[in-house]
Amino acid sequence: MTGDCPCCSGGPVLGRRRLFSLAAGGVAALTTATAAAAQDPQPGPVDPEDAPAPDGFATLTPTPLTPPPPGPRHLKFRHLHTEKNLEVVYWDGGKYVWDAMQAVNQHLSDFRSKEVHPIDVRLLDILFTLQSLTGSKEPYRIVSAFRSPATNTMLSDQSAATNGATQVATRSLHMEGKAIDMRLNDVSLTGLRDAALALKGGGVGYYPDSGFIHVDIGPVRTWQGT
Repeated sequence: MTGDCPCCSGGPVLGRRRLFSLAAGGVAALTTATAAAAQDPQPGPVDPEDAPAPDGFATLTPTPLTPPPPGPRHLKFRHLHTEKNLEVVYWDGGKYVWDAMQAVNQHLSDFRSKEVHPIDVRLLDILFTLQSLTGSKEPYRIVSAFRSPATNTMLSDQSAATNGATQVATRSLHMEGKAIDMRLNDVSLTGLRDAALALKGGGVGYYPDSGFIHVDIGPVRTWQGT
C-alpha cells in the first residue's frame, strides 16, 4: 500500500498526555476546563503517535539504546509516491555528510506541497541501526516522511469528512521531520517491528494491513493500527 500513515489520516487512535504550565490566573482557566469536561465526558480525537509511554520508559532519551554500528552509515530509499530512489552515505569520518543530508531532506520532503524540511539525524541513525540489525539489503520503501502543516490540515479535513470528526494527529512528528512510515521488502513486517521495539529509540506503530511500520524519535511507546 502506498497511502498515508493511518495514524495521521484517519486510522485507530490513542491518547496524548499534555503538560500545562499554570501562570497567574491559570487556575481559574483550569477549573473552567474541568467543569466543561464534566458536562461533556465524550473524549475527542487524540494523537496515536503520542500514546503513553510504558511504565519505566517515560524518562528515556529519544535516541536508540543500541548505538549505530561503527564506520560509514549508508542508507537506500525508494519513495512509493514519487517512485524516486536515493542512495547515500550520510555519516563518514566521524561526522554527518552535509551534501548527503541535503539529498535526504529533498527525497523525504512533502511530495504534495513540495516543502522541504530537515530530517532529524537521530531518525536516520535508527534506520541505519535497524538495517544493520535485520541484515537487510533492500532500500527502505517510504510511505510517508516529512509532512507540512498544510498537508496535515488537508488530511485532517478529509478525515473529518469521512468520520464525522478528525482523527488526524494534529501535532504529528511527521511535521517535524522526526517520523517515518516504511518497510523493508526482505524483512518481515513483524521482524522489522520487533527490531524497532528492541532499540527503544522512540515510538513504533505497527500497521499490518497497510504493510508498514511507523518509527519516530518521540517517547518510547507502541501501538497497532490497520
